[in-house]
Amino acid sequence: MKARVHVMLKDGVLDPQGEAVRHALGTLGFDGVNGVRQGKVIELDLADGTTEADVNEMCERLLANTVIERYTVEIV
Repeated sequence: MKARVHVMLKDGVLDPQGEAVRHALGTLGFDGVNGVRQGKVIELDLADGTTEADVNEMCERLLANTVIERYTVEIV
């Protein structure tokens, strides 16, 4: 089984990396970009019997900083 975890900063948390990307896109002539939020995708190759609840616990304990980040789990 595989799982894909999407981790993004919560709304209201400053995203300096996203702002740097937005600025760079403007420098390259892409003037229509008003904002960028950057996150990460983590793909897990899991043993049979691993549950979505197990993946959520992985996120809570290691993969996401739940103080400033939100995450979603997608079983693929």
